[in-house]
Amino acid sequence: VSRATQGEQDNYEMHVRAANIVRAGESLMKLVSDLKQFLILNDFPSVNEAIDQRTQQLRALREDCDRKLIALRDEVSVDLYELEEEYYSSRYR
Repeated sequence: VSRATQGEQDNYEMHVRAANIVRAGESLMKLVSDLKQFLILNDFPSVNEAIDQRTQQLRALREDCDRKLIALRDEVSVDLYELEEEYYSSRYR
């Protein structure tokens, strides 16, 4: 085989190997991406833990709002009672 032919063959072989390396790298990147997506979508313990934490936060917030509403109700009730007393004891009734 002549030197020119051997050089062309070596050049072609390098291009084929480089293309195979690039294709293998892209395949690995796709595999890593698929694994990450699978982990994110199917990591039920982590998802359940996040849901439980959020549920606890919302329960605490609800209880705080309930306490504030009860206190407000009591204040309004006292004020209303005082206003009713004032109204019914006034001469403008």
